[in-house]
Amino acid sequence: MNIIPAIDLKQGKCVRLKEGKMDQETVFSEEPVSMAEFWFSQGADILHIVDLDGAVHGKPLNEDIILSICKEFPSKRIQVGGGIRTFETAKGYLENGIERVIMGTSAVEDPEMLKSFCRAYPNRVVLGIDALDGYVKTQGWLKGSDLTPIQLVKSFENLPLASIIFTDISKDGMMAGPNIEATKDLARSTKIPVIASGGVSSLLHIKRLAEQEVISGAICGRALYEKAFTYAEAQKTARE
Repeated sequence: MNIIPAIDLKQGKCVRLKEGKMDQETVFSEEPVSMAEFWFSQGADILHIVDLDGAVHGKPLNEDIILSICKEFPSKRIQVGGGIRTFETAKGYLENGIERVIMGTSAVEDPEMLKSFCRAYPNRVVLGIDALDGYVKTQGWLKGSDLTPIQLVKSFENLPLASIIFTDISKDGMMAGPNIEATKDLARSTKIPVIASGGVSSLLHIKRLAEQEVISGAICGRALYEKAFTYAEAQKTARE
């Protein structure tokens, strides 16, 4: 299992939210490029960047910062989400050095476009599934749906997706542990690699996720920023 550090951008700053609520932010750095450099220096082989403003407004709003990180570290792998809802937006990121784009809202609201994009750019799209109380939410977690995560995955099962990121919104930023059962159930329902997100706050949580064997990775944010453990400790635990 691989550990992936997260950088969440809001108004150009690295922040962490609680349960995705934009008014409950903690600013951890005002220098996103330096933050990216730090995580790469710690041994991370891929970085998870989310444009929080973009997710809410439906179009990238921190794109310049994200692409500046990409240009600063051209040999590093970066995956980006937040406000990527059109073919052209996603294409723009990939053609400017971003390895993978994370798309979730369009999977619900414009699935045919997303399927076409997956076929045009195989293994470069990550399906972002954010759920609350068992149902998928979209538009920066502001809009509900009547789809379960497994139902959504089934409609994309035969497409060349790079992976799935599953977030239990109630766990995100709360430091109370990930929803291991829901993540495991989703991973067992598909052949697409599933990455856990939300709630990881201890090495024990990482150990329990890794023990499931069907979970391919875990995104860590607040716990790393608040030094609950180091990146090296997390990666060592995940691989043991």
